[in-house]
Amino acid sequence: MTTAGQPTFAAARDLARQVLDAALAAVEPGAAVRAVLRRDGDRLLAGDHVYDLGAVRRVFVVGTGKAGEPMTQAVADALGERLTAGAVTVKEDTLTPAAGALERVRFTEGGHPIPTQAAMDGAQRIVELAQSADEHDLVICLISGGGSALLPLPVEGVSLADKQAMSDVLIRSGATINQINTVRKHVSQAKGGRLAEFAAPAQVLTLVLSDVVGNPLDFIASGPTVPDSTTFADALAVLRQFDTERAVPAAVWRHVERGAAGQVGETPKETDTAIFERTRAILVGSNEIAAEAARAAAERLGFQTLVWTTYLEGEAREIAKVAGAIAKELVQRNAPLPAPACMIAGGETTVTVRGDGKGGRNQEMAVAAAVAIRGLPRTLVVAAATDGSDAHPDAAGGLVDGSTVDRGNGLNLDVQAALANNDSYHYLNDVGDLLVTGPTNTNVNDLLFVYSFAA
Repeated sequence: MTTAGQPTFAAARDLARQVLDAALAAVEPGAAVRAVLRRDGDRLLAGDHVYDLGAVRRVFVVGTGKAGEPMTQAVADALGERLTAGAVTVKEDTLTPAAGALERVRFTEGGHPIPTQAAMDGAQRIVELAQSADEHDLVICLISGGGSALLPLPVEGVSLADKQAMSDVLIRSGATINQINTVRKHVSQAKGGRLAEFAAPAQVLTLVLSDVVGNPLDFIASGPTVPDSTTFADALAVLRQFDTERAVPAAVWRHVERGAAGQVGETPKETDTAIFERTRAILVGSNEIAAEAARAAAERLGFQTLVWTTYLEGEAREIAKVAGAIAKELVQRNAPLPAPACMIAGGETTVTVRGDGKGGRNQEMAVAAAVAIRGLPRTLVVAAATDGSDAHPDAAGGLVDGSTVDRGNGLNLDVQAALANNDSYHYLNDVGDLLVTGPTNTNVNDLLFVYSFAA
């Protein structure tokens, strides 16, 4: 079935996958870069700016993030022989054989969301390459989701183990990515504008694939090449709010407290013109682009559509209740859209981890949504991580309907126990509602779909 009437169980999921695939295609990193960057002889056109390559001695490429390989490939295709060298860190186990053809670029595979020694080695190579640039050079910096964890280069006195523990505590605490990155920026040598400081006085062009709600450039990958809007005082406030038991290593607390007391220099700000006067940043892909592409695809399939927000934040299981309320409104009142309908939202939720199960924020949202829509007919809720890895590489999220909980009961599965133990992965897998896309090599936050099918 290829229309949005009353499809079978399998057909409903197929329609949902077609919509999701269209969203992912719209933010394919290579295509996103090629849409804004091209070369015409000695002219490199980047958005509405033109770089005169005839006046540039060397062109370096540095980058950090899950989309690093396809973004680098697109830049290399545009530059051709003008690419001098590159250092790019990507998430481990995501490099393809094509990366080997980029002989002038050294790729590093690092851990995410907890930083690893390999990522730290890659960060050092990135900094060294940026530092080698001078006023005659151009540094192209490629930023995408996961870039903050993949660029770990802690300040003196803070070890990699300290940063690993800090990341683990804050991720589990329910802190938002912006709050986590506020702390990361202030215990890093490369984040919060510091990479641009290393590259100055070279020209710096940053191409950004956003994984942060609202696309604030200084929070995406912790903003290594843009002015930082946060302070040590902000970082200290995050620690005080989310680490009341002081589980974050003392070295991190000590450095942030010294910074808040004015004993450590702040991250570069907009007023630091010597650092940023030759920098430029272009947003090449975002959650909004993916959501609009999903809307257009759903419309082509016969759905009435609405993107109701791309600013979705909060606890995943609480947002699931909102999704359930929307589903009930669609089914019971045929509002705000008549069936068949597809309501789309984007953003990034959080999970306060209290159990020791397996799962991610989208999987947890899907399981909680299944509870909210239990028994509701003609309904499908899809929660998806656009990178295809919702805390675990073999799951992107979940697709649930009004029968999910009852199907689980038939298998002697306890949905409330699964939620209490943060064990959404096993629950969804056992009932057959796990969403698996495989690695997408992109990351523009998460997407949430609420479908209502015609009677």
